[in-house]
Amino acid sequence: MSSSDSYYIEILNNIPIYLHKYFGIFLYIIGNIGNLLAIIVFFKRSWRKNVCVFYFLVCLFANTIFINSTLLGSIFTLGFNSTIQNSSVILCKLFYYISYLTSTYYPIILILASIDRLLISSQNIDTRLYSSKRMAYFSTSIATFICSTFASHILVKVNIQEMYPGVFICYYDLSQYYESFVLYSTLIMTVSIPLVLIILSTIAFKNVRRIRAIPRQERRQIRTMNKKDFQLLRCLYIQNIIYVVCSLLVGASVCYSTTLHMEALTLREQAINNFLNNFGAILHYIPYCTSFFIFVCVSKAFRLEVKRLIFKMVRKDLTTVREDENNQQEAVKDNIEQNHAISTININA
Repeated sequence: MSSSDSYYIEILNNIPIYLHKYFGIFLYIIGNIGNLLAIIVFFKRSWRKNVCVFYFLVCLFANTIFINSTLLGSIFTLGFNSTIQNSSVILCKLFYYISYLTSTYYPIILILASIDRLLISSQNIDTRLYSSKRMAYFSTSIATFICSTFASHILVKVNIQEMYPGVFICYYDLSQYYESFVLYSTLIMTVSIPLVLIILSTIAFKNVRRIRAIPRQERRQIRTMNKKDFQLLRCLYIQNIIYVVCSLLVGASVCYSTTLHMEALTLREQAINNFLNNFGAILHYIPYCTSFFIFVCVSKAFRLEVKRLIFKMVRKDLTTVREDENNQQEAVKDNIEQNHAISTININA
């Protein structure tokens, strides 16, 4: 192996370490803070009534679990070379189970939220009736049961494996059948879920355009969505777009790994494969940490709630701030009037 190849391999091995050590910690901090603020805002009575907000709350709770388990574990493992899960079989199984469960649960809830927005944006009254809290509770319960049951194979097949003589690592079962099952099931999900999200978002977008095309006087008679609904729908669009883009990039990485799976790899090809897998992991974390910033950038009503929350945290309410501003403006007006009165008295004198 030439010196240029060794230098190239060293760079490819170090980039994922620095990404997890610095960018991963950045995602961990902003993800936790953002999810906490979004949960506080959405738990207010004015927001809880909306069905889409319920789906967002479920996503936020699931994402918080993902950040504090999968992302945190990856930061320690890849960024600081600290493999805590290798010390206990229970920790090993729980780490992989929670990672697998929360990774599949979030896009499923996005699909349910997209279906709800598709229903509420319909002009058919009977179709809009299916968008309800009862249906949301039922669908999320079914999704939780299916995802937790489907991920149960992790509890059986993941264990502390002897990868090399004297080297034990928490990993999947090394049988070729199970490795193929995990690989192809992951590939199918990374392709099928974004495809479903694209289809649902496209249909809902067409429904919204039809609503926008109706004159306002007629729109009031068949009113299906208010301003907050439109803002939440845009937030859902952005979340779907970010997840689809990141998932397709991860899927491309998985496809590349699949093509190399049957071949004898050189050290350089192994370094490229590991780099793509670790870089794909970083991309996979992004949708779980950016929900709060999507809400802030897209929804004006959410921004106002966040401002009120921040002012309350610093013991200043918006009303007191406005009163201070009004008092300052009145004081300025009084000064102007007094100066004007004094000047007129001087002129008359």
